Formats: sequence, structure tokens, C-alpha cells
Amino acid sequence: MYRTVKATSGRQIFQPLHTLRSAEKELLPGFHQFEWQPALKNVSSSWDIGIIDGLSGWTASVDDVPADTIARRFRYDVALVSALKDLEEDIMEGLRQRGFDDSTCTSGFTVVVKESCDGMGDVSEKHGSGPAVPEKAVRFSFTIMSISVRADDEEDAVTIFQEQKPNSELSCRPLCLMFVDESDHETLTAILGPVVAERKAMLESRLILSIGGLMRSFRLFFRGTGFDEKMVREMEGLEASGSMYVCTLCDSTRAEASQNMVLHSITRCHTENLERYEIWRTNPFSESADELRDRVKGVSAKPFLETQPTLDALHCDIGNATE
Repeated sequence: MYRTVKATSGRQIFQPLHTLRSAEKELLPGFHQFEWQPALKNVSSSWDIGIIDGLSGWTASVDDVPADTIARRFRYDVALVSALKDLEEDIMEGLRQRGFDDSTCTSGFTVVVKESCDGMGDVSEKHGSGPAVPEKAVRFSFTIMSISVRADDEEDAVTIFQEQKPNSELSCRPLCLMFVDESDHETLTAILGPVVAERKAMLESRLILSIGGLMRSFRLFFRGTGFDEKMVREMEGLEASGSMYVCTLCDSTRAEASQNMVLHSITRCHTENLERYEIWRTNPFSESADELRDRVKGVSAKPFLETQPTLDALHCDIGNATE
């Protein structure tokens, strides 16, 4: 019994089923061995991990309502290893083109990862008798944007791989799929909380992985730039888009934005949003609801995922209007 598979080149390849199965296994996260130095905090040390329940790793407290949703994901580090192994040939080619002796380049690799997350709209079953699930879905994914290496005697890092099509579905790798409405802040927090914890642990450690037959050491940096404005508001705990505070990056109100379209600057950051949420929760100055809201400037829930302050949709519109 022969099956066919389309390679990335688009050609049809005919092979026996068992050959395709083993080829498929290599492509899925959980196939390649790796280690972390030092070991990741609060993350299991086993590497052969496939698809796990999206809520695994979430430690529910007594007053938390269990999140009633279906979510499936890969462990973040396992998925990243799979993505790096996919780029093994590109990494080796990059080293050769830059004139590096690959046997001396075993450390000093830096990987920049772009994270993306967005709702997938209505996925409800129009007919049929499947399980009752929420009618919306959200997908969290990542793209390896660039890999650079710094030789022992060099000051500057040299880029050996740059993703040419960073917005293509071929380079964008799904990490977590969940049945949840993207405006359900609590459920999103419960599912992506463990992902955030894994990401934080990876920032403080180095990945040791075999590339080109040699163990090499990678440091990872994450850039949360693939979120649209609605998702940024949700993850940073800001009021929704109908709020009088129009911007996800600064404290501008609608009235101020209409008076001054140019002089906006990035004033928000994740830690400040966390502090403002604490003020919102505790109301230390015993203010009225209006005064308190004016103080926290549109923070209404606990932010849980740090997003990079890059130009958001609103400021692009303002810039285009100014032009």
C-alpha cells in the first residue's frame, strides 16, 4: 500500500506508508534529544513529549474555577527544538557562507523567536453530534526569526539565518490550540500561564542541542510582536477597544488623541500594567470608582503575557492620517 506526500517543494513523493510514518515522527516535536543548562525550573526534564493537555502545568488555587475548555499544545522547549532541527541545514549553510569553521562554533548562538496569537473565529459545528465545545478558537504560535552566532574572539554577532517569509504559514509553527473566546481573559490566562512560565524559565538557561553532528549552545530571546491590538489588550489586561483610553502603548484618551495626532510616545510597559492592576485591585487611596479608573488609565485585569511595545494598529492609523 503506497501513499503520497507533498514535499515543501510541492513535488509528489510516493513512498510506502511505514516510511512516511517514520518521516512524520521526525517532524513532530518530541523526537530530538536536548538538554538545558541549568535545568529549567518547574519543567519536567524529559524531552520525548508529544501533544499535551493545554491546561497541564496550571496550578489551580482554591478560589479558581477550573477552566472549562479543550486545549492541546506542545511543550514550548520541545517545539522550539523541533523548529531548530528543521533549520539544521540552513544553520550549517549560514556558518559556511560566513566563513566559520563549524567545528569551532559550538556556543554563542542566539535565537530570536517571534510569538503570535490570535482568535480563529467561529469554529462551531453547524451540523452533527460532536461534543459541545465553545464556538470560538484561539491559536498561539511562534516563528524563528533569526539565528546569529558570536565567535569567541569577536565583538559583534553575525547573523547566519534570517527568515525570509516571517508571516508565511510555512514558517509559523502552532504551539497551542484552544477552544476559547479570545476575549475570555481568565481562561486565556489559565491556558497560556504555563506557556509563559516555560518561556520565562528558558530565558534564564541555555539550550544544548546537536546541530551538524556537534552539541551547540543556544540562548533564546522572545519578541511578542505577532499580536493584534485586541489580543494585546486582552493579554495586558487593558479595557477593550471601546474604552476612552484608545491606545495600547500610551495613556492617551480619545479627546487627547483627537487634539494631538502626532506627539504620542510609548509609555506603557508590562511591569507598570502589573503595578496598576494591583492599585485597581487594592484601591490603596480609597478613591471612588471614577478616580481609581483615572489613576490606572484603562487597566482592568491582571496582565499575564508580556508583549513588546512596538507600533500598534492605532498609531499606524494616526501616522497614515498625518501623512
